[in-house]
Amino acid sequence: MTLTGKVALVTGAAQGIGRSMVEELLAKGASVVMLDINSEKGKACKETQDIKFGSEKTLFIHADVTNRDQMKDAFKKTIDHFKKLDIMINNAGINNEKHWKKTINVNLIGTIQGTYLALEYMKTQNGGEGGVIINMSSLAGLMPAAYQPSYTASKYGIVGFTRAIAAASNAGEYGVRINTICPAFVDTPLLKSVDNEEYMGEYFKYKENIKEMMNQYGILEPSLVAEGMINLVEDTSLNGAVMKVTCSEGIHFEEYAPQYEPKM
Repeated sequence: MTLTGKVALVTGAAQGIGRSMVEELLAKGASVVMLDINSEKGKACKETQDIKFGSEKTLFIHADVTNRDQMKDAFKKTIDHFKKLDIMINNAGINNEKHWKKTINVNLIGTIQGTYLALEYMKTQNGGEGGVIINMSSLAGLMPAAYQPSYTASKYGIVGFTRAIAAASNAGEYGVRINTICPAFVDTPLLKSVDNEEYMGEYFKYKENIKEMMNQYGILEPSLVAEGMINLVEDTSLNGAVMKVTCSEGIHFEEYAPQYEPKM
């Protein structure tokens, strides 16, 4: 897929991985709708991108990915403003072991909800032009992250959901490719949550152990994850792919045995 003239929607777009993805999409010629729960940082991000790419290329919308009404409104505003949607990036995520239900709601339920809302507009059966959905998981979605069980569960869920809905899209001929990215530790504000007892709860006492794991695996720059996202968007052969991004191996893929493809 060539990105020039395409329209992308990115959740959790104001900082970290999301912001890097916004910048890469704009640099490739796409227009980008930036969703974030943090209005102050979201507006600041838009102002920065507008200086580089022009105000007509971006739109910021305040939205909580767990709030269906806000998300439905965000999609409507996207279509009203740019007239179409080609790329959906479900990036918003948190790490809160103390309030584990919130972690599941934001990371997993928010991703599932964002995917289904995007499909309503993108599926060729609904008059859409097809496109790409990318769901942000984590290396914790492939191997358990010690001291982060709820976060691990949410990211495992994203991998499973993405592979299953990708197979359904293929069988149902939705015209939409759906892939996921599983990075290791990334230099983002989320990474600093292990230093906050309010987020880590009973696992806060293991913060030094988690830091040792970070030292072992290394810390990625968000730009490398954004590069992987661009690869998933541009390579039209990829559907149901699980991309891994690590310091030791860079961008590579999890290998699976062929899965059952249902007929619909």
